[in-house]
Formats: sequence, C-alpha cells, structure tokens
Amino acid sequence: MRSLLAPLVSAALCLGATAAGAQISGDAVKIGVLNDQSGLYADFGGTGSVLAAKMAAEDFGGTVLGKPIQILSADHQNKVDLAASTARQWIDVDGVDAFADLTNSAVALAIQNLAKERDRIALFSGPATTRLTNEDCSPNGFHWTFDTYSQAIGSARAILQEGGKEWFLLVADYAFGHSMAADLTSEITSKGGKVVGQVRHPTGSSDFSSFLLQAQGSKAPIIGLANGGLDTVNAVKQASEFGITEGGQKLVGLVIVITDVHAMGLKGARGLVATTAYYWDRDEGSRNFAKRFEEQAKRKPGMVQAGVYSSVMHYLKAVKAAGTDEAKAVAAKMREMPVDDFFAKGAKIRADGRLIHDMYLVEVKSPAESKGPWDYYKVLRTIPGEEAAQPFSESKCPLVKK
Repeated sequence: MRSLLAPLVSAALCLGATAAGAQISGDAVKIGVLNDQSGLYADFGGTGSVLAAKMAAEDFGGTVLGKPIQILSADHQNKVDLAASTARQWIDVDGVDAFADLTNSAVALAIQNLAKERDRIALFSGPATTRLTNEDCSPNGFHWTFDTYSQAIGSARAILQEGGKEWFLLVADYAFGHSMAADLTSEITSKGGKVVGQVRHPTGSSDFSSFLLQAQGSKAPIIGLANGGLDTVNAVKQASEFGITEGGQKLVGLVIVITDVHAMGLKGARGLVATTAYYWDRDEGSRNFAKRFEEQAKRKPGMVQAGVYSSVMHYLKAVKAAGTDEAKAVAAKMREMPVDDFFAKGAKIRADGRLIHDMYLVEVKSPAESKGPWDYYKVLRTIPGEEAAQPFSESKCPLVKK
C-alpha cells in the first residue's frame, strides 16, 4: 500500500509546489495594445492588432498559470505624451504586464524607456526605427515584425540589382522616416548607387503635390517612399494622378501593408515593390490565420497584426515557462525559446531583442493578374532572416558583446 501511495503523494507535492511557485501579479496577466486606432496608421495595426492579441489569448486557452489573460487597448493618436500617460496609468492603476504593437517610432522609443524603468515587457510590431535594438535597446524590449533596415535592405537590393541606381526619397519627418532614409541611403551608396535628393514631409499630409513635383523634377528613375500608412497611400494615389509611373519613374514603397494596397487599388499600386514579413496566401498556416482573422475583421491581416499575434503568443508561452509574469524572468525565457509559428519559422530572438525571421520581397499584381479579393502580391523571393537584420558588427546596443 505504501509503495502505491508514495508516487501519488510525490505527484501531489510537485503540483502543489508548482502552483505555489507560480507568481502572477494582480491575479491576472494583462497585455495592453497601445497604437493608432483613428489616424494615419489605423489600418496599419489599429483595432486589427487588438483583435490579433485577443485571438492569441483565446488560442492560448484564456489563462496562464491558472490566472486569466486580459487584453487592454487604447488609441495613442500618434501623440507621445498621450501614449506615455496611458502607459503609466496602465502600470500604476491597471497592473499591465506587457505592451504590444506600439505603432509609431516616437511612441515606441518612449515606451521602451518606460518599460525598462518600470520592469515591464514591450512587444514592438508596428514601429520601424532600428534605435529600438541599437542605442535604445533594452533587456525588456522585443522588436518583432520589421524595421527600417529590413525594409531598406530588401527593397533597395532588389531594385539595385535591376539597375535602379539613382533614387529620390520622400521622407516622413520624424524618427521612423529619418531612420529609414539613413538605412536606405547607406545601402544605396554602398552598392554604387546615389540618392540624388530627398524631401521631408509632415506626417498626416493630405497634399503631396509639391513633394511629388520635386521627385518628378529630379528625373531619378526610382522614388523611394520612406513613410507609411495613409501617407504612403496618399503619395501613391497622387503619383498616379501626376502620371509619374507612366513617365518611367518607379515607386518603391518601403513600408507597405496589404490594407494600403487595398486602399490604393491594384490599378494605382500595380508594380509597386515592397518587403513584408507576412503575406496571408504564402502557405497553409498563414492562410488559416488569415481566414480566422477575416471572419471577425472582415478583411485580411497585414504583417503588423500577424506580428502582434505571434509576439503575444510567445510572451504567454514564456510566462508559463518562467512560472511568473516578472519581466526579467519572462524576458530570459523569451530569448531562450525559439519562435516557430505561421508568422516566423524556426526564428530566434537575439541579445538586442530583434526577432530574426525571414522576410519576403513582393510585387503588387496588376488587376488582370489578381484572381480575386486580397490576391494582391507576387512573392518574388525570400530574404533570409540574417540578411534582413542589421549585423551584430554594426550594433550600437550595449547588450551585444562584440
């Protein structure tokens, strides 16, 4: 009888120890999706990112370590002060453990510092600045989906290989645009090309005529759009009205999501080259996620929303593995565990917080090539993760040992 009871008692003690060892602050794991839900990046991530985070929580089972998973959301309206005050309230009043999406590079940099200071996790899917894994890197920050380096390298190399040596840049006048222009200029000049000029524009511009006329007047064969969201959509639409592409100049969208193409229409966007981290029709896994997402959102997901799902799911797995939601322990598990899902196959997180995963060079189809709604991209090639990320040798992150 003793021999039969011993294993049962041992198992009960182990289970009791595991439950006692699990430490969840506030009796819930809370994730706050903080992004633009009403402005120029609303389609970029917006409420779609909130839905993606909720899908990840539901797919995980709705609980972790016996505690409920709660998803909060707020619109930061692309205002750094509003984003920072919302984040502080979420920490101080609501007990939020992690932040997700964080579209807008200026906002992301502010939250990166706050999350480090207050020992929270930051999951960046929407912002692009490489400062998040360079000068402003953090042991608590994870850059998931894309950055200015991946977008510049993928698109620029493809165009340069086709002989597109001279560029003119339209640049969003804030941290994201500046970083994108710098990465793009470096890549172009290092490969024997030349940036013949650039013009910065305010974010949220409705009239790009003066900027496009400068680009057209430069005679540069390639016009690079170092902007995103509605800025990119408006620039492409107005470029079509000016007959820029018909005149022989090629537009390269450096940060394009599929809803941008949907807003532009295939007639205006056809031939546009871009780099993406996710395309819904790439394989069975990406199609399955897109189908479930579309059932609720009534549209296909873009790379930012797919990245939010992936990052939130990985965070929850790390909380479970760590047995706590304490940020340092969770961050260590996140770096230790591989990421292998429909978004990123066999991916790993580097010391600087960058998720190393493949990217895809795509070209927008013509109306005649498209077989139906949302059939917008031709995948030209896969860009290996190591090529898409800034090399460690160029890193300015103090966490990186050279």
